[in-house]
Amino acid sequence: METGETSQAPSLQKGGGFMNKQDKYRYPAVLGYDVPTKRYYVLWPDLPGCTTTGDTEDEALDNAREAMSLHLWGLEDDGDEIPSATPLQKLDLSEYLDDSNKIVVVLVEVWMPSFREKMETKAVNRTVTLPGWLDSHAKRAALNYSQILQDGIMERLKISRTVAKHKKSRAKISV
Repeated sequence: METGETSQAPSLQKGGGFMNKQDKYRYPAVLGYDVPTKRYYVLWPDLPGCTTTGDTEDEALDNAREAMSLHLWGLEDDGDEIPSATPLQKLDLSEYLDDSNKIVVVLVEVWMPSFREKMETKAVNRTVTLPGWLDSHAKRAALNYSQILQDGIMERLKISRTVAKHKKSRAKISV
């Protein structure tokens, strides 16, 4: 299998066209040691803006999988094009070579289905504005704002709680 070659599932992207979401991505990354800061870093020539660090090689590489997953998920979620991975033999590392820093190339591979489920089912915070009198009555009644808001949104969108629970339980199994 070539670097970056993976299985794909079509999905809708911006502008109504289809993009291929891949189940697995593999990209070459630069693992380096920054002498002045005494920290390890990982960056991807094919994924501008995607970078992470760690106090140890292991920590940097663990963080690399999370950073790459999040970066690719963001591209997918925005409907942006996912760049192809550069084959190892075609990498130009000249811009990363520096007298004080040491680098090696590593392949970082991520499995996206479980990461997508995690992102789709994670809880998010939203600020809600209510009149003071309504907030007072709700507090006295010990109402759970989050539950009421979820119920109201699901009712408005005609989404059943059974579907939502099934999706959440699938995320726990795949993680």
